[in-house]
Amino acid sequence: MFIFSLLRLQGNSEHLTLGTDGMNDDTHTNPRPKPAVAVVSACLLGQPCRYDGASKGRADVLRWRARQLAAGMVVVAVCPEELGELGTPRPAAELTGGDGAAAWRGEATVRRVQDHHDVTAAFQRGARRALALAPTVTVAMLKARSPSCGVGRTHIDGAVRSGDGVFAALLRHRGVEMRTEEGLEDGEGAGS
Repeated sequence: MFIFSLLRLQGNSEHLTLGTDGMNDDTHTNPRPKPAVAVVSACLLGQPCRYDGASKGRADVLRWRARQLAAGMVVVAVCPEELGELGTPRPAAELTGGDGAAAWRGEATVRRVQDHHDVTAAFQRGARRALALAPTVTVAMLKARSPSCGVGRTHIDGAVRSGDGVFAALLRHRGVEMRTEEGLEDGEGAGS
């Protein structure tokens, strides 16, 4: 089961030795500023973690990831549904009664399409775990229309409607800049 991958590691502290300028030689721990973090839906990087066991790997998303890494960002690939222990493959699910933000408020649910079983708690658990892997995330590239990762449009009540998925809603609440893979060909990506 694919859970996540950290694509760049950086230390979290640096030792600084003060010279002999009238002060005692001393070694202090000076925390480095936390690096900027980008999150990407793992399926967009070619990981077979979609509900149907497939991936949606795209060359333009790989180029986007390379640009983030070149800019000094840490890139974390996540699949919130796998992190929520839903497994792969898994039954298709959609939001009912509202979008991901409504699900966080308790006004909507995420249900399996085939039997309407409520999987809201698993989607929320996976979203929380994905965020815990990248708590300083500033930008995200997410899978369009996913009930977890959809940005601005997702599957709600049997149709694609306005609203975010569960993970995207959590990121939006934290002020994260979000994009989807759609529209990347022209360099920007839809969303946010």
